[in-house]
Amino acid sequence: MRVLGILFACSGLTAVALGAMGAHVLEPQIAPPQLKIWEKAVHYQLFHTLALGWLLLVQSRTQRPSLWILAAWLMVAGIVFFSGSLYLLSTRDISGWNPAWLGPVTPLGGLCWITAWLMMAVAFVKKSIP
Repeated sequence: MRVLGILFACSGLTAVALGAMGAHVLEPQIAPPQLKIWEKAVHYQLFHTLALGWLLLVQSRTQRPSLWILAAWLMVAGIVFFSGSLYLLSTRDISGWNPAWLGPVTPLGGLCWITAWLMMAVAFVKKSIP
């Protein structure tokens, strides 16, 4: 759980820092459509970081934390795959880095998030929260 807590804090920190970077550093360097992709990555990272924090709180109060922990790890994976790939895709013109496999990574991150939310629903149905 300590590792997930550290990842939670780091994700919040990087989301804020990357949001500021987009607004102050990247805005004059990338086209508006790419900036919009960057902003989408930041928003989704922030939302799912908050969900990850909530999962950590719930997990600490339950007798059967396995579904909550699985959902938390899926949230982390979604942040890395979805937001991470969007950060890379939105800056490919200035970075020059554009691997062919990067495009399909974004939906994989979305699938991780969908599965995490599903795990939360299953945990509630099983009443694994006080």
